[in-house]
Amino acid sequence: MERFTYGGTKLKEISFPLGGIGSGCIGLSGTGRLIDWEICNRPNKNSLNGFSHFAVKVEEDGQVLDARVLNSDLPPPYTGGESNCGFGPSRFLLAGAPHFWDAIFTGTYPVARIDFADDTFPGKAALEAFNPMVPLDADASSLPAACFTLTLANTTGRALDYVLAFSVNNLLPKGKRYNTHLQAGPVHLVRQQSTWADPDDPDFGELVFSVRGERVSWQEDWYRGSWFDSLATFWRDFTSPGDLKNRRVNLELRQEKDEAMATLTTRLTLMPGETGQARFVLAWYFPNATNYWNPEKLDRPGLSPEEAARSQLLSNTWKNHYAVLFPDGLAVNVHLQENWDSLEEETRRFVASLYGSSLPEAALEAVTANLSLLRSPTCLRLADGSFYGFEGCHAHAGCCEGSCTHVWNYAYALPYLYPSLERSMRELDYRHNLKLSGEMPFRLQLPPGRAPSAFRACADGQLGGVVKVYRDFMVCGDTAWLKRLWPAVKRSLEYAWSPDNPDRWDPDRQGVLTGRQHHTLDMELFGPNAWLTGIYLAALQAGIRLAEAVGDGEAAEQYRGILARGRAWADENLYNGTYFIQKIDLKDRSLLDAFSRDTLVGKDSHDVYWHEEAGELKYQIGEGCAIDQVLGQWHCDLTGLGDIFDPEKVRSALKSIHRYNYRSSFRTLFNPCRIYGLNDEAGTMICAWPDDCLKPAVPAPYSEETMHGFEYQAGSHMILRGLEKEGLQVVQAVRDRYDGEKRNPWNEFECGSNYARSMASYALLLAYSGFHCDMAGEQLSFRPLHAGCRPLQFFWSVDAAWGEIRWPEQAKNAVELAVLGGCLPLRSLSVPEAAQIKQARLDGRILPFGFENGAVRFERQLLGRGAVLSLT
Repeated sequence: MERFTYGGTKLKEISFPLGGIGSGCIGLSGTGRLIDWEICNRPNKNSLNGFSHFAVKVEEDGQVLDARVLNSDLPPPYTGGESNCGFGPSRFLLAGAPHFWDAIFTGTYPVARIDFADDTFPGKAALEAFNPMVPLDADASSLPAACFTLTLANTTGRALDYVLAFSVNNLLPKGKRYNTHLQAGPVHLVRQQSTWADPDDPDFGELVFSVRGERVSWQEDWYRGSWFDSLATFWRDFTSPGDLKNRRVNLELRQEKDEAMATLTTRLTLMPGETGQARFVLAWYFPNATNYWNPEKLDRPGLSPEEAARSQLLSNTWKNHYAVLFPDGLAVNVHLQENWDSLEEETRRFVASLYGSSLPEAALEAVTANLSLLRSPTCLRLADGSFYGFEGCHAHAGCCEGSCTHVWNYAYALPYLYPSLERSMRELDYRHNLKLSGEMPFRLQLPPGRAPSAFRACADGQLGGVVKVYRDFMVCGDTAWLKRLWPAVKRSLEYAWSPDNPDRWDPDRQGVLTGRQHHTLDMELFGPNAWLTGIYLAALQAGIRLAEAVGDGEAAEQYRGILARGRAWADENLYNGTYFIQKIDLKDRSLLDAFSRDTLVGKDSHDVYWHEEAGELKYQIGEGCAIDQVLGQWHCDLTGLGDIFDPEKVRSALKSIHRYNYRSSFRTLFNPCRIYGLNDEAGTMICAWPDDCLKPAVPAPYSEETMHGFEYQAGSHMILRGLEKEGLQVVQAVRDRYDGEKRNPWNEFECGSNYARSMASYALLLAYSGFHCDMAGEQLSFRPLHAGCRPLQFFWSVDAAWGEIRWPEQAKNAVELAVLGGCLPLRSLSVPEAAQIKQARLDGRILPFGFENGAVRFERQLLGRGAVLSLT
């Protein structure tokens, strides 16, 4: 698959994240370097960890034939970075060590492979890396570690020894650093610790790296000197014939922050034509996460300044979930070495199924590459396993706290791959972030239990939460869970018309948002608009279904009436004949009068939103064509909630987004905002105003930007609504910008790196497979975009199980549903061929079945792992 292979200049920007969900990660560069060490509970972009690297030495009859680091050429520029400009590349990049000429990087997340090339090397060398990723098994997918397999092939005509070395720097920030060699059976480990022994401090932690091998040597310490002594001495030691000789520096001679490099090697003796492998594991363990970005200020009378500072720190600190599962980094490392085979097998089963899905390459790349966001510093897991996310990452801190509701609304990967984690986000919000009035601030505060944020609710974030509860209920089918949440969900929905809502979203219960509406573009719209009203209509539709599921008929009836009024009004008033708009008189200053005393930025609304020179309101859309104008319908299409807008009008709106917002080049476009697409790159803008439309003097923020989550939403919606060519063009434009040369394919950014909204790309899998589920009714449904084409195959997952569905090439009207993990309770399977099905078999056993509402229906079956349901 061409899009998943990189070489030459396309290696330049690659940093492939290796780590678990909420555990931090390190990056594997396109040339084999270990970069972006983000393992200490916060981002750390563009970082290196001393001289950490892999190397290989080749010996024959006690003579060294070759020795080099497992890197290819360092890409330019070579002037040096910000801190060493004018001194050349950082020495830590080891560009001055012998290395391979070239490399081919293959990335099928979560597995990366680098094949090194150099005609002068006596053999072939490859490095493969992964961290276990198993759908539904959140803990197995949250390990703080990276796994490496080094493969050497002897392509010569004589027996050779290949010595593989892994060197790691002890990066602990406090105390005297020291390294200790340990052995557990065939596994040799180096434990990296420091004399800083406060187990509750956020700086407390350790690294442990290991190798499994029969002939292993090690150095607990590199030589300590000045100038270039340590690296030079290590290279002399390593490139000498024989095994590495240990060196241990007396702890008393160490100083804080002294370099503390250590190395493990293993030796493979390979006959001509033989291939050998060595498995290395790097584990890290920093158990104490802390709210460094917005700590709660507590009054501590009677304490000394030092005591007060420590009390303040500990009150804003919690255990990482992995620290609840494992006592230390040693246990993490041993667990991975002992369970490597099963964890890798499960991971590769997932990769094979997902990458075997019948999607165009650009769409498949968008789906899979953005799964890496889940295992970046954007995401945390709290002590009880609950999931929390920033929006993205600054270079050295999380960006935009709080599992931001209006951003995470777009992220569709987590709810299907790890539904329990997604539900934990609902539980945190409705338990800790919902006020008695029904208002939900859009940023959850940590640690849980703190007072909610003083910022008011965000219309799309709060109302989108109701839709997410419905989606999560469909995925898990747990009515007891829904009943526990329902009173809070109901209160949050009804806040739209609550007299306690100072923003007056819909005070008369007309089904249209008319008041002040804060939103994901970080300002506020005034008056009715299809974008935010559409999310409101979707929330009402979801509210009806949820109320019915818990037996709240009175609420369902009320929501049904509001929904009907809102749909009719929006259809009549918010569609301009081509697309959906915001209905507003930009010259009407009085729209601000009701909100003059309270604004997000702490100023009078008239000062913030009135443009005196132009005589009009600022930060509005008006007659513009907004990329999110039918966002509410997108959510409904993905979750099976049905139509809230007229289908033909939706299709026309999506055509308009492609016509007006999509640009094949940005060379002639003026963009005063952030630059995510430039020169001759293509992309889709947030908002566009056709020539015959009035553009506000100061429109909604970010209007000229190309933000990828929005683009994926629009592109996947086009595909859902039969505009595949246009939708793929939108999707491909994003991925073409992340080609490895200009940007990192595994780091889509918006407000910072590893941006959560990009997981809207998972909707492409749902769009092509036509997947829906109702696990309360134990029903799965597939309506592939290209039904009738064969062969077809798609990955699917729900809370109980995951697997794939297949339409074999040679068998007409045959369908196979395979369970690859978990245990699936199933009563109904809906596929396009349902009416033609003559026989149903489960693992060869004939099942009696019938038809109901276009689906094949049978008595409740439990499909365990490995089960195959065949319909012919």
